[in-house]
Amino acid sequence: MLAFLAGCGGEPVPQERLNFERQGRDVPVFNADSAYHYIRQQVEFGPRNPGSEGHRLTKAYLIGKLAEAAGERRVFAQHFTHVGYQGDTLRMSNIIAAFNPSASDRIMLCAHWDTRPRAEKDPDAPDKPIVGADDGGSGVAVLLELARLFKDTPPPIGVDLVLFDGEDYGKEGEMDRYFLGSRYWANNPPVKGYSPRFGILLDMVGGQNAQFPKEKNSLHFAPALVNELWQIAEEKGYSDLFVEQEGAAISDDHVVINRILGIPTIDIIRHQRGSDSSVQFAPYWHTHNDDMDIISRETLKAVGEVLTELIYNRV
Repeated sequence: MLAFLAGCGGEPVPQERLNFERQGRDVPVFNADSAYHYIRQQVEFGPRNPGSEGHRLTKAYLIGKLAEAAGERRVFAQHFTHVGYQGDTLRMSNIIAAFNPSASDRIMLCAHWDTRPRAEKDPDAPDKPIVGADDGGSGVAVLLELARLFKDTPPPIGVDLVLFDGEDYGKEGEMDRYFLGSRYWANNPPVKGYSPRFGILLDMVGGQNAQFPKEKNSLHFAPALVNELWQIAEEKGYSDLFVEQEGAAISDDHVVINRILGIPTIDIIRHQRGSDSSVQFAPYWHTHNDDMDIISRETLKAVGEVLTELIYNRV
């Protein structure tokens, strides 16, 4: 733990640290096939809702893969518990990996690794858990592929990957049962005074025909970061995915991080904003159709290339 903590502290983040410019560095190639494989591996474990066998197997898998990339001493599982709907004690873990740990200048990339314990949007078996290929699996897979790149080509800045547990546990409308991992992490930060330049949350970033408008809360918390990423996407020919329009305001892990720790964090998330400013998600959202059939290597490639350009050549 002491080794993990080295270089991860800091002072509050001034907004001017969200300025970006090209650095003229080489950018490694993001492998969408590799990211696709990481989703498939998670799905093969089955649903990853807390308390399930798939949850237990996936936890060991994620810790192992991150340890391969960062080294065992740079990976930390933050364990916590939560009382479930049946009065049972759910054992959960946030999984954290540090790259370039000696650097005091850092950024954070995050996603949730749990999957939904119910499919309330599905008329068939609404009470059964989903495998969450996109909602859960895709964000984690992009981060695992980035971790592989960080091992082979160390990033020019410190990078911390945080995989949150318990994001999708709650029933509809019961917001106090959502975002369990990010709430615990923010209220019990493993590193006192942790203050990276910024954070980027990935949620549902691997589906076919995906579109990512500029999520409204993200524009409030870190507009410069949002605009830089969408500009990179336009330069790379991905403006059909990273659409130049304001999206809906979405409650997600990034809101928890911003409000509790003040770390400017944005959300890249597939959604659309309705005419009444409501949130509209993909038709497979919270259904059993959220499986490998809806995953797109092209979407994974676009998200991965935008992030690698930012990390290696803009900070």
